Amino acid sequence: MNKKYIILILCSVILLASLPGCAMLDPEDQYYEYKVPGKKLHTITPIEPNQFTAPKPAPAKEQTPDAKAEMKAEPNLPPPPEMQMSLEECRATTLQNNLELQSQLIAPAISAAAVGAEEAKFEAAFYANTSLSNTDSPGSKSRLDTSGYSSGYGASQYHNVNSRTGVQMPLRTGGTLDFSLADSRTHNLAPGTSPQYQNNFTFSVSQPLLKNAGQRVNMHSIRLARYEKQITDNTTKLEVIRVLAAADRSYWRLYAARKELEVRKEQHKLATAQLERAKRMVNAGQMANIEIVRAEAGVARQLAAIISAENNLRTRQREFKRVLNRPGLDIETPTIMIPATEADPVHYTFDTPKLIDQAFENRAELLELELRIAEDVSKIDYLNNQMLPLVTMDYTYNVTGTGMTRNDSYDMLNKKNYENHRIGVSLWVPLGNEAAKNNLRQAMYVKRQRLATKASQRQLVKQEVLDALDQAEANWQQIMAARQDALLEGDLYQAEVRQFEVGLRTSTDVLDIQTKLADAQSAEITALVNYEISLVDMAYATGTLLGADKIEWQATTPIVPVK
Repeated sequence: MNKKYIILILCSVILLASLPGCAMLDPEDQYYEYKVPGKKLHTITPIEPNQFTAPKPAPAKEQTPDAKAEMKAEPNLPPPPEMQMSLEECRATTLQNNLELQSQLIAPAISAAAVGAEEAKFEAAFYANTSLSNTDSPGSKSRLDTSGYSSGYGASQYHNVNSRTGVQMPLRTGGTLDFSLADSRTHNLAPGTSPQYQNNFTFSVSQPLLKNAGQRVNMHSIRLARYEKQITDNTTKLEVIRVLAAADRSYWRLYAARKELEVRKEQHKLATAQLERAKRMVNAGQMANIEIVRAEAGVARQLAAIISAENNLRTRQREFKRVLNRPGLDIETPTIMIPATEADPVHYTFDTPKLIDQAFENRAELLELELRIAEDVSKIDYLNNQMLPLVTMDYTYNVTGTGMTRNDSYDMLNKKNYENHRIGVSLWVPLGNEAAKNNLRQAMYVKRQRLATKASQRQLVKQEVLDALDQAEANWQQIMAARQDALLEGDLYQAEVRQFEVGLRTSTDVLDIQTKLADAQSAEITALVNYEISLVDMAYATGTLLGADKIEWQATTPIVPVK
């Protein structure tokens, strides 16, 4: 084989290798296989509590000045013992660090890449091919001699080199343009012959006339991808609202847990004060020793209530830290979170029709339905086009040049001495066309279903808004009732203490009214927090967030090696 043709093939391979191809993937994206060990899937490991018992902390050593200076220079400082945070700071920290949001904010970048992939279907493509062939054909009369070689009349041997390069361009109208240049070298190996060169320039266009014709039908897949991108953006917005609303609820639950612990600690002080009073009365001989036992039982009950309230507070703190996901403030850190924003409920008289209209305007579910219906309209239009026969018009223009040398061939090609034209029409019609009919019928059914779902969803949204308004009003009334109850129970408690001091009541009577006072105070705290949460729920029901500041989210685009 001629060396220069080998060099031509190598150059073609190098050219193809230099074109855009596989990306250099980051180590985290490299291919690997993961196989779970069978033992991990089929063996249940027992747990022995003694294995996980924490060691007792070592006694603190007195630090030298050098050790103290080294501790100050340590960059990884321990978490603070306490941290105050307002409701506004809670929202800002959640928006910046929440793990659920960080995951969801990547979704718009994924859908944007899907849109880019669909839009790229109209990109032009470069193609090239090269082939080498040796042809050894016998003539009309030939025979094989004893050595195995053929001889006769008309026997021929050819050495052919064919190559073609071109550009193919898809059109938004559904057609295709093709520009190509072919180069051919044919060498008859018979003695006294010379190579022949031939070049061809070809331009061709293929255009559907009915089915798959027109920009609207060929933009269908891109249109669907853009709708899906908007749906993803809408879903991300809903996730931002959901997470921030959850942060607000978590904030107020933490607030309630801290206030509940304060109530229980105050009740423990009152129970301890009652025990002291009982001891004085018994020592004075005015009451029996049983009063001390009753008072001690009351102190023990209040201590148990404190333990329960502290555990509930730790649970709420972990929930709050998880929502925040603030760096250096993991859920296992001992930092005590202190809500800085106090509950200051204000009674509102809402304009119900206006809030319902706001919900219809902002609820993500309704917007997604509108986008889905738009998708259905596009599908119906596309499938209606697919009902048509496939009629395709093809046109080809060709110029040929030939010569004893490649330069002679290109000279003839440039002069366009030999021009060829071809035009043709092809028709393809399915008999019955049942597949296209049923696809179109299915798309129409889906659209009718979504329209019915839209009406049902609007009714559900209206109901959720009305329920949220009623709940907010009921919680406000609960605040009034609980506050009045707490005031009255406080007066009753003072009266019972005075009655005890004059010997008309027992410790049990005092402790009972003290328990009722604690329950009334807890009910007031619960009512306050429930009202604040009901306002959050009311805003969420209208597709908005509580507060005066707007929030604009930005999608997160991870850095990847593909450019």
